Order: sequence, then C-alpha cells, then structure tokens
Amino acid sequence: MDLSASMLAKLDDLDDRYHELSGLLADPETVTDRDRFTALSKELSEIEPVIRCFQDLRRLDEELADAASLLDDDDPEMRELARDDAGRLKRELDTGQERLKRLLLPRNPNDASNVFLEIRAGTGGDEAALFAGDLFRMYGRYAEALKWHLEIVSSRPGEHGGYKEIISRIDGANVYGRLKFESGAHRVQRVPETESQGRIHTSACTVAVLPEVEAINEIELNKADIRVDTFRASGAGGQHVNKTDSAIRLTHMPSGIVVECQDQRSQHKNRARAMALLQAKLLDAAQAEQQSEQAESRRILVGSGDRSQRIRTYNFPERRITDHRINLTLYKLDEVLGGAMDAIIEPLIQEHHADQLAALGDDS
Repeated sequence: MDLSASMLAKLDDLDDRYHELSGLLADPETVTDRDRFTALSKELSEIEPVIRCFQDLRRLDEELADAASLLDDDDPEMRELARDDAGRLKRELDTGQERLKRLLLPRNPNDASNVFLEIRAGTGGDEAALFAGDLFRMYGRYAEALKWHLEIVSSRPGEHGGYKEIISRIDGANVYGRLKFESGAHRVQRVPETESQGRIHTSACTVAVLPEVEAINEIELNKADIRVDTFRASGAGGQHVNKTDSAIRLTHMPSGIVVECQDQRSQHKNRARAMALLQAKLLDAAQAEQQSEQAESRRILVGSGDRSQRIRTYNFPERRITDHRINLTLYKLDEVLGGAMDAIIEPLIQEHHADQLAALGDDS
C-alpha cells in the first residue's frame, strides 16, 4: 500500500482501539452503564468505517501480490489473466486508499452545528443594501434545497430595498460544514437601476457564519456581565408585536458585544434566541483570538475568516462569479444566486481537503 509511515502508525493505533472498544462493549459491566455504553458505541461507530476500509485494502494488497507472482508464469493465458487482475486490483487499491485518507481527515467539531448567518451592507450605500438582499435570498434558496430551516433573528431594511443588516439562524444537517467558508467580504459589480449612463458600480457586503454553541457551559456567561433591555419591535409583525415590549437587546459588558432579537412574538423566545446568538458571537471571538495566536505557525488554505478579506466577486454584466481564495471563476452567476451554491462550495471544500491530505501525509 502506498501509505506514509505516519498514516500506517495512526491506523495501527486505531486498529488497537477498535478491538479494545469491541471488547469493552461486550463486557456486562459496560452494558449496564448506559452513559458509558453510549459513549463507547459512538466512538466505535466513528472508528469502524476506517478499520473496515483498512481491512479491505489489506485484502486487495494481498490479492495484488498474488496476481503479480503469476506475471512470469509459463502459461501465456495465465499471464494474461494475471495482468488483467493486477490492473483491476491496482485501480481498486488506489480508490480505496483515497477513501481511507478522507476517512482519516481531522473533523471540525463544529461542522454538524447549526449557524447564525449575518449579512451586513458595506460600502456602496443603497446598492450594498440591495446586494445584501440578494445574498440573503441566495442562502435562503440553498437552505431550502438542502431542507434546512431558516428563521430571521433580526433585520434592518435598506431605504430602497434589501437590508442594511440581517441576521438569521439556519438549522439542519451539516450546516456549518457547508457554509463555513462563506465568511468574508463579498463584492458586487453591476449597473444600478438609477444609473442613467450605464456605469458599473462596485459595492460590498460582509458575511459572517457563526456556529451555534450547543451547550450553555461552552462559553461561561456571568449574568452580572449582561445588561438586558426590552423594547418594542419595529417593522412588520402585526399589532401584537408593536404593542408590547417583546424585543430583547443584550449587551455583554466586558466585550461590548450587543445582540438583538425582535422577530419572535414572545419575549421569552426572543431572550433565548438572543442569548444563543451572544454565545455564538463570544465563541467566534474566542476562536478568532486563538487563530490569531496560531497564525504564525500554520497556514490556513481557504480563507482566514477575516471579515475584511475580499473572498468573492459577483460581476453582473459578465454573469461571472469569482472566488479569489482558490482562483475559481464560473459563468453561472444566475444559477448560484438562485441557490445552486454547490458549484462554488464543493471546490472550496475539496481544496480544503487537499490541504488536509497533504498535512496528513507529511511524516515530518
């Protein structure tokens, strides 16, 4: 097998752990301890696909060695059969090794998390607000296609359409895993409807994708550090919303982070949603600080998550969309804005996996 020494060492360790887990799960004492049994079963289910794939590769490797030993056989027909078998087995071995490498890739623990999606209009005034609306619809259609659920947490409409700011929550399968590379500055180039001379204007929006914190104790919050303000929700929502102080604003005094939620009719629900958003923002700030400290010792291939970084340009006159991090250009602007985002998300994920694979195979 064409696997590095470090990968083979990892596989040997996993194989030992797999057999250890199998023994523990067969132990009556483990079976009676529900929490331990559940935790060990989960760990086994994560390791098992890797071990099964590794076992298949070992079998293929042995069969390939047998076929190779017959390539010098005196019987011409036997040599021909051996060549055919060797070719087939080599292809299966190559495919299996690639699959095994992917199974060994380190997983981001947040990939399965729901997210808070924040879109803010940047430079460009009304055009930036309109573009923020375009981006929100794009993500909404993508979420719908993947059967995710999207709800608006708070929004500030633009004066002529779109949004100055809109924050939403998306829940579903592997949401952060697919949207995590969307954070950054998105630039649009197009002719505004108010432009009489047909000149192209450039505007920008910032997008932030924050994983939702699952447990309240992942980020410690002292109630004394949080100022809670209630106010009447603005905009659409019906008489009930406008007549009661159901909207919630939370201010985290040590960090200065402020969050609002006004889209739920219940003050209790708005408070819970605002608290979850505050948790996510504090976690994001902590992770950003950690990444900043580690930046000198590692290379992040697909973007840094820096909100000021221009990651993508949407050119309307040429119907072109370009992701600057991986030098990808597609002439599928309408399709992507219509929600067919896999055309640009998949290459980002593949590039990230390629970087992880390169690190995985490094013996140094």
